[in-house]
Amino acid sequence: MELKKENLEKVITALAQSGKVLLPSTVEGVKKFVPYESGVQFDPDMVNTTLPPKDVLFPQTQKMYRFTTGPNASVEEIQEAEDQILFGIRPCDVQSINCMDSVFITEAFTDAFYSRKRDKLTIIAIACSKAAATCFCQSMGVNPGAAPAADVLLVPTAAGWNVHCQSEKGEAALKTLSGLLAETTGQPLPAAEPEIKVDMTPVLEKIGTMFEHPLWDELHRPCLACGTCTFVCPTCYCFEMVPEMRGTAGGTENRHWDSCMFSEYARMAGGHNPRPTAKERLRNRYLHKLSYFSERNGFNLCVGCGRCVAKCPAGLDISKAAEMIGEAKTV
Repeated sequence: MELKKENLEKVITALAQSGKVLLPSTVEGVKKFVPYESGVQFDPDMVNTTLPPKDVLFPQTQKMYRFTTGPNASVEEIQEAEDQILFGIRPCDVQSINCMDSVFITEAFTDAFYSRKRDKLTIIAIACSKAAATCFCQSMGVNPGAAPAADVLLVPTAAGWNVHCQSEKGEAALKTLSGLLAETTGQPLPAAEPEIKVDMTPVLEKIGTMFEHPLWDELHRPCLACGTCTFVCPTCYCFEMVPEMRGTAGGTENRHWDSCMFSEYARMAGGHNPRPTAKERLRNRYLHKLSYFSERNGFNLCVGCGRCVAKCPAGLDISKAAEMIGEAKTV
């Protein structure tokens, strides 16, 4: 099946009848996923949004429990989940959802708040036919022309997109598009070829032995510990729990995004901090992205989207850091 460009808005409108559709758009100069409504300008050619779509499943602020105090104290779980469709998400961000699934939905524990949202999410991805200057997804094991975990994959052609159904959720979504899809006639455009390439083989071989390597003294120097990299990253999931009191009668327990790059994040109750400087915190971040997570799950926690590279005010680049690690001499 093929989706012609002239039918794109009709398709999105039809999908919106069965759930909230979120798509990439520019709002007040910021590229992000926003709910589709009248006046929202969808940009299907946007290579990457500035803000990742992770808040669809892992909100920046989420009310989790409602409680009351006093003699009749109670705690009630706040169950908020609705049918949502992520439309226009790129393969790197689809892989980022795989990463988040591996954190919040495991054999040992399932985060009910994440899981409920995930169950109600349909993913319609667009394969990349061009790459941004900061993209390096292939080096992190992501194919820019494919997204196996998406429910539907749209592959660009000259006249629109070839439509590939990849799951039962995808079949259900496509049933709502009767008459809006045509027989496939267009040839798929070649997949993007990111210019940044990192050989991860020596990185994975060395990084586990480099905890005390002097390279970290060099890598951390420009870091401002501002946390920008963690907030634009689609796979960072540090959070804190904060109660919000309403007078003395009760309130809500909320989950907020946090950052391992902040000085107080690892500080313990007695005041000890095992990561007192930007050196320890940057080292922890890179080791987590490129080593620790891969050891546990078999794939990198970095998906090569390049957002942190594009937005770091100090010009830190995890792809260059990986190259330096791969080239470093070890004892």
